[in-house]
Amino acid sequence: MNASQQQKPGRKRPMKLSTLTTLMMVAVIFTVLLSVHLLYFIQIDDFTRSHVKDKALAVARTLADDPQIQRGLALADNDALTQSIAQAVQRRNDLLFVVVTDMKGMRHSHPNADLINKHFIGDDLLPALDGHENIAVNHGTLVEALRVFTPVYNAQHQQIGVVAIGISLSDVIAQSNKSRWNIFWTVLLGGSIGLLGVLILVKRLKRILLGLEPHEISSLFEQRQAILDSIKEGVIAVDEQARVTLINKAAQQLLRETAMEAPLSGDRIPDNSLMLSHLREALHDGRAWQDEELNVRGRVMISNTVPVRSRERIIGAVCTFRDKTEISQLMQRLDGMVSYVDALRERSHEFMNKLHVILGLLHMKNYAQMEAYILKTANNYQTEIGSLLQRIKSPVIAGFLLSKINRASDHGHRLMLSDASYLPDSGSEQQIAALITVLGNLIENALEALDQQQEGEMHVLLHYQNGWLSCEISDDGPGIPPELETAIFEKGFSSKGNERGVGLFLVKQQTESLGGNISVESEPGVYTQFFVQLPWDKGNKVS
Repeated sequence: MNASQQQKPGRKRPMKLSTLTTLMMVAVIFTVLLSVHLLYFIQIDDFTRSHVKDKALAVARTLADDPQIQRGLALADNDALTQSIAQAVQRRNDLLFVVVTDMKGMRHSHPNADLINKHFIGDDLLPALDGHENIAVNHGTLVEALRVFTPVYNAQHQQIGVVAIGISLSDVIAQSNKSRWNIFWTVLLGGSIGLLGVLILVKRLKRILLGLEPHEISSLFEQRQAILDSIKEGVIAVDEQARVTLINKAAQQLLRETAMEAPLSGDRIPDNSLMLSHLREALHDGRAWQDEELNVRGRVMISNTVPVRSRERIIGAVCTFRDKTEISQLMQRLDGMVSYVDALRERSHEFMNKLHVILGLLHMKNYAQMEAYILKTANNYQTEIGSLLQRIKSPVIAGFLLSKINRASDHGHRLMLSDASYLPDSGSEQQIAALITVLGNLIENALEALDQQQEGEMHVLLHYQNGWLSCEISDDGPGIPPELETAIFEKGFSSKGNERGVGLFLVKQQTESLGGNISVESEPGVYTQFFVQLPWDKGNKVS
């Protein structure tokens, strides 16, 4: 079981996406269906009564306009025709009764033939006798019914009677109950269709999300963001519209240091940004850029840009970049450690040789010469190494200087550290790397300048005060012509051949990146002296 699958004790297991989506959608669908149909259920009696009333009123009006009904009311002894028409209409429309009365309220038709020519029962007839249609619920000779009354007019538009239609209330209730059952089946059918749609939607969502559950997606997103923010390399991704979709903290920091502002997620990359120019080119022509060097405001960046494709279509691009000076500093720090180890190895061999000399003198019992040799060796150690370690507290810088002293000696020259020098072991890694770059390049340049003469001398002074380190590196070589004192710090400038001219450029670049400065004084044929000032942290011990 992997870490993402392990559950903490007492913590409920997250619900699956399919279960959660199904429950939510089913709840929404059935809530909507039940709400709509509950409202309809409450109003079903009113809807049914209105429907029945309209049906009865339509039948009553049709009969009132029937010429035979009008003729039956106008002529005496014509009740048989009126009765036959009324009974036919009653059976055809499944009515309780169809009654035709004259203006005195006397029946001319009735389901019970014995009640013909008798007075209609109920005051709800009176409005119809006055020429107004009327609807009421009343109880006559039959059961309680919904009764509709419509006046009958002759050709001269004179009222000659009334048509009364009755529908049993039990029939109305039966129709209401039938409509309620229709509601149930409608809800069931709608819910089934909705459930089928939910299942299709869940299956589609699972395919889009690659089968991952929501808590797995959130966990992956948090892990990805933590990984991006933990790396020192800047990462920025854009979509096909050149809008930023991802940017980590390192990228924002580097962009702020080399540009006016860093784009946020959702912003379009600026047109004038040199560092991000390859992103637009990758989106446009699909070209990838590998290990491209960009010089932005004096800082060299290593950039890699690749387009992102989906189904042979470019949908975005990703750019990673890092300050090359950091890589250079790491390499120089590694060189310093290697030099330190080499110096210790050389000293170890030299010490073994001296022990052999002492052992030989001891075997020969030449004690006086042995004592003189030991004293001389001790004095040399105190002069060369002991005093250096007392003044230079940083072991990395001390080993580096020791290796340079040996290197200068191998070339027949002398590299001397001033007695006034003092360097506390409190610089940051970046400051130590910058100091190694400064000392390494300036000492190597001095050694190359001294190759044309014998027994040249170089002097190094490191003086710390109030958080600043002052460095002076001088030699008695051929010097630098005055017209070249500014040009020597330009990248690519060198008087020693092609593919040179990088050392002093890096020295100036790293010095100024820390807020320091560098200058030079030289007299051709006499001396050359470089002055460097670097900030040096106080109290921040570097292990």
